[in-house]
Amino acid sequence: MISRMDAGDAWKDKAYCLHQRLRSRFRIAVVHWHCRCLSHPAFSDRYSPSSIVQRWLQRFRDFRCDSLPSSSSFYRKTVGREFNEEEESLLLRMVQAITVPVLGNMCHVFMHGLNHVQVYGLEKLHKALLHRPKDKALITVSNHVASVDDPFVIASLLPPSVLMDARNLRWTLCATDRCFKNPVTSAFFRSVRVLPVSRGDGIYQKGMDMAISKLNRGGWVHIFPEGSRSRDGGKTLGSPKRGVGRLVLDADNIPLVIPFVHTGMQDIMPIGANLPRIGKTVIVVVGDPLDFDDVILMEESQHITRGHLYDAVSSRIGHTLQELKLQADRLALEQSLAQLHGPGQQNSERAARILQLIDWESLGATHESSPDQFPSTKKESHLQQEPDLKSTGEHHNIGLAYEGGIMSRMRGLVDPSELMGFAARGLFINSRPSGCQEETPTRGPGPLTVWKQYIEANLMRIVMMPSTATSP
Repeated sequence: MISRMDAGDAWKDKAYCLHQRLRSRFRIAVVHWHCRCLSHPAFSDRYSPSSIVQRWLQRFRDFRCDSLPSSSSFYRKTVGREFNEEEESLLLRMVQAITVPVLGNMCHVFMHGLNHVQVYGLEKLHKALLHRPKDKALITVSNHVASVDDPFVIASLLPPSVLMDARNLRWTLCATDRCFKNPVTSAFFRSVRVLPVSRGDGIYQKGMDMAISKLNRGGWVHIFPEGSRSRDGGKTLGSPKRGVGRLVLDADNIPLVIPFVHTGMQDIMPIGANLPRIGKTVIVVVGDPLDFDDVILMEESQHITRGHLYDAVSSRIGHTLQELKLQADRLALEQSLAQLHGPGQQNSERAARILQLIDWESLGATHESSPDQFPSTKKESHLQQEPDLKSTGEHHNIGLAYEGGIMSRMRGLVDPSELMGFAARGLFINSRPSGCQEETPTRGPGPLTVWKQYIEANLMRIVMMPSTATSP
């Protein structure tokens, strides 16, 4: 029994020795690998959540630097004419050929039929639009006051014959969060030649590339350099953005740039209004074409960075728009002052013309008394028109100017200057401007009342005059 136990121990010893030899030979160690890795300091630093996020951010930065320039660098990005042409299907072009002329003519009728539009320098825009070379692109820039500046102002500047040709009409840019919120609005604005741009995506986004491709084909692009509407109703202009500088400089050929400024759209479509208003006046001032040849020479000779060139173009456009806005504001102020004082002045001139038609001889007054009472009427013009006015006075005063009539009886009883004062009072009683109503709250009697009172006071004396003259 003891020998068997010794033999078993001997086999255990041999197996243990064999295990030790194999372990030392192949260096195999059985340990808890997961716990050992987590306890290792190098592993804990490498696979911690913060280190993983930092490594992914660094990889993204490396990829951005290798593939695309950073947002702080500017470069010239060329765009071909066929860019995004596959998305413009034949159906979309057919829809644009119908919707753009219809919408443009409707806005033209609304602006010129239900409102009043005054345009200064319109021939400059028409010359650039109709008589520029075939491959010469056109960019129009303007201030942005109301949400309907485009198409209302654009349509008011074009004749209906031009509005009927959709191929020669403008392309414009609109923010995706405003005009392309859902499929319905997206389809509508695409059908009226509007290109989508995303706020905050920079000047090298797809919408800007699409606008440059239209310019490379010789098209017309309208843009608001401010980037958004005015927050104070058009009283001030915002700073222009770099995007307009890229449109000018990154096109294949430098386009023709026409600036214009308008005022009055804040009255047609005020902030918060849902429908446009009627009966308003809009003043548009079109400026001269802008020249950027010196900017191109500056790039070639002085090796200025692309970003500074964009800023130079946008600053020149903003300065020009500011000058045009001063002119538009001055014209609007002059027009408001003319409307304030215009009705009274017009009524005075009309009353002076009426007084020239009166036969003053039948009233016992001479022709020279009229200019003294009404200085605005020149004596020379009165004398030149005397023959015609005399015949006209005889025509209008028939039954009153003959000898022995009622006026001849009045001549002996009433001072002619007093009678002329009654007539002048009746004619000028309503010729005062509206601004004077606050200073003179009490209004005198009308012309009919004045004549009635005069006739009632003197009628009995006039009727009794023959009997008194013939009595013995």
